[in-house]
Amino acid sequence: MRTYGLIAAMWIRSTMAYRTSFVLTTFTNFAVTGLDFVAILLMFSRVDALGGFSLPEIAFLYGLSSVAFGLADLLLGSMERLGRRVRDGTLDTLLVRPAPVLAQVAADRFALRRLGRVTQGSLVLGWALVSLDIDWTVPKLLLMPLMVAAGGAIFCSVFVAGAAFQFAAQDASEVQNAFTYGGTTLLQYPPAVFGQDLVRGVTFVLPLAFVNWLPASYVLGRPYPLELPGWVAFASPAVAAVCCALAGAAWRAGLRSYRSTGS
Repeated sequence: MRTYGLIAAMWIRSTMAYRTSFVLTTFTNFAVTGLDFVAILLMFSRVDALGGFSLPEIAFLYGLSSVAFGLADLLLGSMERLGRRVRDGTLDTLLVRPAPVLAQVAADRFALRRLGRVTQGSLVLGWALVSLDIDWTVPKLLLMPLMVAAGGAIFCSVFVAGAAFQFAAQDASEVQNAFTYGGTTLLQYPPAVFGQDLVRGVTFVLPLAFVNWLPASYVLGRPYPLELPGWVAFASPAVAAVCCALAGAAWRAGLRSYRSTGS
């Protein structure tokens, strides 16, 4: 954590040397990510519900997914560059430094502008919470920060596992993006609009459903996907812990298999 903090702080100081550029790029990130929600608004200009969900309910799913993914992208978004380092051999320079390689790769070119996505998702989530008539209870109140933190951890594990895959595939950043950026886009819509096989896949294989679909079903009082039992709404922290452990094991295995690019 100390290594990560030092490297991230270095890149933040570099970014703040050009404050106007930082403001413009952050606003651009905010605006571009907001186009996803604009597309949803355009859909609701023609329909009253999507998969049985109203606009505020979709906004609730969207906000949770965007905030969780935005936090993971802010912290570990640079992991997608690992394939390039493996291919051109620049990963070797990180191996000889007296610091954990994972921390170096994760903090490399730390992009504070990614706060634009977190801000945009938070605004949509806030509007959804104001618009929805939720019968708040203590478990629901406790579940809100838990699902955001656990969702961010699940996306972090996907970033790390995707980077570990790039040790073998080298430049496979687009494959990784299919599960990270593609995953958050998937979660912005209710599970009812997707086929049952896909819903099973993101529940039992790559458990992205625990980011928002399952805990949000409890908060909104909606039926659970796949008719799962009610307690799964509170399983996100445990699922996140398992995902992080598996991603860590995959990373260590990938790093041990690294043999440089040769001469």
